[in-house]
Amino acid sequence: MSDTRQLALDYVGKKKEKYLSELKELVAIPSVSMQEEHEKDTLQAAEWLAARLTKLGMENVQLLPTGSHPVVFGESIKAGNDAPTVLVYGHYDVMPIDPLDLWDTNPYEASQKGDLLFGRGTSDMKGQIIASLAAVESIIQTSDLPINIKWLFEGEEEMGSPSMESFLPQHKDLFSADFCLNPDAGMIAADKPTITYGLRGLAYFDVYVWGPNQDLHSGLYGGVVHNPAQALIELLAGMHDEDGVITLPGFYDSVQRISAEEHADMEKLPMDEAFFKAQTGVSVLWGEPDYLPVERVGARPTLEVNGIISGYTEEGSKTVLPAKAMAKLSCRLVPDQDPHEVHEQLLKYMRAKAPKTIRWELKLINASPPAITNLDTPAIQAMSKAMQSIWGVKPLYRREGGSIPIVSFLKDSINANSILCGFGLPEDNIHSPNERLYLPTWYKGIDSLIHFFYNIM
Repeated sequence: MSDTRQLALDYVGKKKEKYLSELKELVAIPSVSMQEEHEKDTLQAAEWLAARLTKLGMENVQLLPTGSHPVVFGESIKAGNDAPTVLVYGHYDVMPIDPLDLWDTNPYEASQKGDLLFGRGTSDMKGQIIASLAAVESIIQTSDLPINIKWLFEGEEEMGSPSMESFLPQHKDLFSADFCLNPDAGMIAADKPTITYGLRGLAYFDVYVWGPNQDLHSGLYGGVVHNPAQALIELLAGMHDEDGVITLPGFYDSVQRISAEEHADMEKLPMDEAFFKAQTGVSVLWGEPDYLPVERVGARPTLEVNGIISGYTEEGSKTVLPAKAMAKLSCRLVPDQDPHEVHEQLLKYMRAKAPKTIRWELKLINASPPAITNLDTPAIQAMSKAMQSIWGVKPLYRREGGSIPIVSFLKDSINANSILCGFGLPEDNIHSPNERLYLPTWYKGIDSLIHFFYNIM
């Protein structure tokens, strides 16, 4: 191991409390991008990161307007033209904290209990941002940075990154890089470092159904007026068959088949039925019976009902026939599906199945395509070697079931592939109450990033 690499590792080992304190500061900013009441808070998080990049010694630090929340940019390109340029990505926005009564601690006051740090954004992904900053700072404080580095922190990932698709082509030169380091993925387990090579895309919809012009007395009109809630539920139920196969016309036409080799690799992952039962608390799994559970959550598309609203939902009884109903739907997509094609498929389904007794409308809210990366790229091999140096085992490779829109947007705009890693765990409760970060894994993650930055030379 080079002396400079060891110096950086020694430095970060002495500064653990400093970086933990910084993470607590960032978590304390309620940067919920999708709620207007937190608009100033979200801007504060962007400003906090810009100040941190400046303190780190980055140049050209700026907040770039997007029409929504700003992008934070900074760079250090002193390593020269022969050195690779890495674009480090992160998102500083977080999910809403609802329902608040299920939190055991204040979600915006990071609380440490043993090796766990609780708070919104600790794992997704403020902890990963601080890990990246800590790794780079440890190198800068002990030697010269061996690479050129740029930073892209966005504030609308939890909204589906609606501005990024048009923003990035307008700033191609500014963000040009050989590849992107994106620590917004996670690990299968604390002792199993993981590299993600595939992400599902997303098509998110609002579906509205209307019936009468106002809520009606269910005793006077039930039986002669079609209940919009019932009609919507019947439409939603018809979107899957009894085996969980999606029934939208043409939905699977573009789905890339899983090769025999990839199937064999996925079968070796420690993510069997028992794994998913333990993670979720369900007694029986559901879904396409011809596929492994790990294939269903990473390599097969889905359609999920995320929420339904209709009628009276407070305590007590109110016998109404509701005038309207709405549902939120999300489709996770795999190569080579296109979210706009899925929009058309859902429209065809609604036109064919919706009864004449109602009116309906379908709105496409978010759209991002799936992404997949070749495992043989030098950057992925550099990350694999880095993780093995810290954990003592080779990392596992998997497809991730979630969506990170920036990955495909960067590929399309600056032709940069993304190295997807991260140091959160399945039990971190991201997007849920009591989100948490397991600190021993987080500290190992910082060390592995130091190795990675030296390995890619």
